[in-house]
Amino acid sequence: MSSIEEKFNQISPSEFFYSNRDLAGFSNPTRSLYTAVREFVENALDACDQKGILPDVHLIIKAVDPEKPDPKHYILTVRDNGPGIDAEHIPPAFGTVLYGSKFGLKQARGMFGLGATMAILYGQITTNKPVIVKSSSDGEIQNYFEILLDIQKNKPIILKHTTTNISKKGLSVSICLEGDYSKAGTKIRDYVYETSLITPYASITFDDPKGQKFTHKRFVRDIPPPPTIIRPHPHGIDVERIRRMIVESQFDIPTIDDAMIRKVKKDLGLKNSSFTSIMTKAEKKWKKLTRQVRVVVALISFLKMDLDKLNKIKIEDLDIPNKKLIYWDFGDSQSKSVDMDPESQYYKQLTNTVQGEPLTTFLTKRFQRVGPTTAVKFAEFAKLKPERRMGTLNNQELAQLSDSLQKFDDFMVPDSSCLAPLGDTPLEKGIKKFFNPDFTAVIQRPPSAYSGFPFIIEMGIAYGGDIKSGGPHVYRYANRIPLLYDEGSDVVLKVVNDIDWGRYKVKGDPPFIIVSHICSTRIPYKTAGKENVADRQEIERELRLALQFLSRKLSAFMSKKGQAEMAKKRANLYAKYMPMIAEFCTELAGKKKMPDYKKMLDMDHTVQLKISEEAKIENN
Repeated sequence: MSSIEEKFNQISPSEFFYSNRDLAGFSNPTRSLYTAVREFVENALDACDQKGILPDVHLIIKAVDPEKPDPKHYILTVRDNGPGIDAEHIPPAFGTVLYGSKFGLKQARGMFGLGATMAILYGQITTNKPVIVKSSSDGEIQNYFEILLDIQKNKPIILKHTTTNISKKGLSVSICLEGDYSKAGTKIRDYVYETSLITPYASITFDDPKGQKFTHKRFVRDIPPPPTIIRPHPHGIDVERIRRMIVESQFDIPTIDDAMIRKVKKDLGLKNSSFTSIMTKAEKKWKKLTRQVRVVVALISFLKMDLDKLNKIKIEDLDIPNKKLIYWDFGDSQSKSVDMDPESQYYKQLTNTVQGEPLTTFLTKRFQRVGPTTAVKFAEFAKLKPERRMGTLNNQELAQLSDSLQKFDDFMVPDSSCLAPLGDTPLEKGIKKFFNPDFTAVIQRPPSAYSGFPFIIEMGIAYGGDIKSGGPHVYRYANRIPLLYDEGSDVVLKVVNDIDWGRYKVKGDPPFIIVSHICSTRIPYKTAGKENVADRQEIERELRLALQFLSRKLSAFMSKKGQAEMAKKRANLYAKYMPMIAEFCTELAGKKKMPDYKKMLDMDHTVQLKISEEAKIENN
């Protein structure tokens, strides 16, 4: 019986997501159409936000053949008035998986620019049509591209590229994809509606396949300041991230080419490029030399070569444990090595180059809000020497360092400048515009953090007015993204369902809504589809505190509302029976003129108005 030999292969990121597109929310024609809309609209809003541009976003969904039943092919187009994309970046941005500008540590609707490329990939898989991109970054020239994605190589295939004159900036992206609008239409309309609530400074227009136009104009002109990219917080770092940061912190051995040799000659002021002349000049000018030139001089000191010979070799490795310098000799076409004397004054220059920064320098330069005093204190806590070079740490010490970073309590709280919350005033305006409630209250909690990632909770509550009964109706947002699916397992719903609303005088099927917004550099989504948020302890606590505060506000309003309703019932009761009582008393007293009972009714009406007025003042 023969056996098939097992083969090991490496696949590209695009091939992985092609095979596992369910992970990113492209599981069926209904969900895929909705997800594609969301990804392109969010990219448009993010682009405008970063440049402080009030967004004008136009979403168009058009059936290729309107007579065909769903699922069928649709053309999805999203246009914006943002900064556009330079021509050189368009092919990789729309034809490469995991290529984008969202890898810095700051708040953004998307996390890696993956979703839009996945939508393009899904469209290509289901219709074999290219993505069409029109972009103008200068407001004068528009670049037109038709691009396919090479799935095996994860590279763009440019089918067409032309330019035309134009008089405005912006970006337009169109894809043809298989979708089911008959099932996805409600969710897409809800998405556009809810996005307008949380982005009141944007104008969003949606042309649906049935010829209907949904327009949501901006009603706020103040755009939140864009978030800034920050360094990571120590509590959010693991061993693998530390390894990568060490590599980033190391100074590469410079390439010794003609340009470097000219720089060495210039900095040393060489007339003679012999070995002796180089070392003599270097010793005199050492403190004024750049780091690159110092490294080259250190290499020359062990190689004992002049600049002419140096140009005929290539440094391959610095073997610090064996104290050897390894290089390739082009003349002899072989690898050679020389011993390095650890007592040499130049040895430390080379070892520091490849071994990276000292621990304290690494902490203060690579992490946010870590000063020299805290760095030394941490080194003592982690049982590592402050001057220890990062490149010399072994695996056990790296694990020890990572564990200590998580446990050290004296680091300052994470910097929240990387966040861009909407703000309580715009949120309140949005709630009042969309629901016209009798009562509204909003809160923005102070910045907090989970696992070293800063986050801010914003929440609003509204009652009565145009709100439908059967509440609470919960509107969930994360980084200004409406979350419309998988609400059952979301942390916000968990907190809302834990509240005893009867305690806050809310009973029956009340007409009230809750709007919850979590903004963070890293939303802990449960799935790649970005629809529900995990119940991290810190986030759950902040949500609960916000909701309890708002519930108390609602309770106070309901108390005033109850008093007003009781006063109204009392007034109606008096108005019904007072004339009868007055008539009976007049007859009993044998009088002809009835008493003026209307004054008593007016007094009660005045009390009723006062209670109602107090309720309005409380709400405002």
